[in-house]
Amino acid sequence: MALLKGKRALITGVANRWSIATGIARQMHEHGAELAFTYQGERVKDEVAKLAAELGGGPVIECDVASDESLARLAPALAQFGKLDAVVHSIAFANKEVLTGKVHATSRADFNLSLDVSAYSLIALVQALQAQLADGASIMALTYLGATAIVPNYNLMGIAKAALESAVRYLAFDLGDRGIRVNAISAGPIKTASARQVAGLSKMLDVVAATAPLHRNMTIDDVGKMAVFLASDLSAAVTGDVHFVDGGFHAMGMYPPPQ
Repeated sequence: MALLKGKRALITGVANRWSIATGIARQMHEHGAELAFTYQGERVKDEVAKLAAELGGGPVIECDVASDESLARLAPALAQFGKLDAVVHSIAFANKEVLTGKVHATSRADFNLSLDVSAYSLIALVQALQAQLADGASIMALTYLGATAIVPNYNLMGIAKAALESAVRYLAFDLGDRGIRVNAISAGPIKTASARQVAGLSKMLDVVAATAPLHRNMTIDDVGKMAVFLASDLSAAVTGDVHFVDGGFHAMGMYPPPQ
């Protein structure tokens, strides 16, 4: 069943074929969506262009979410693509040095950079795409459990994700009169290039697989299927919330006792 037939989606944050954004794009394509992509910098341009060619040949547009000038060029570049029925925000950044050690060692510059790229970018993206968004569109952002619970070494990124989740709620209120939904997907740890920047990722994966009710780690396809739901008409009354795709790990109060 093609849940997204006739819908157009903008995918941000693809870095390579292991990216969560890639899993989302593949699942949306399988359900009939037409896709456009943004990329940030020449380093990932070829990888994003290759994926776009595999998934329908939609437009590939350079966009630096930390630049107002770059964001201003985004909507005009999408004009021929048509109105957007879905937008996927899969953008986050923190210098590797702040993803270990103590939070109180965070510099003002590192804090500002991470909050700008990881949280304000959602607001900036919505602002830039106001005229391009179809009424009833679905906007979704990628977050993580570290936004509301202590995850050692996630540190500054947890603070940034907390801001992102708050932005999701306020944007849901702002855009509700147009029927536009705004949600977040909180994925369990997945071995992506960005996740590997967090110290102790391998141990995190082991803990989730041993503790979560489903007793496994998540895949980018698992996240992609949630994104399809949120982009489809099945979620027409769902907004302002965080949807966990972590095998139920977030619901656990403590590790299960050893067998």
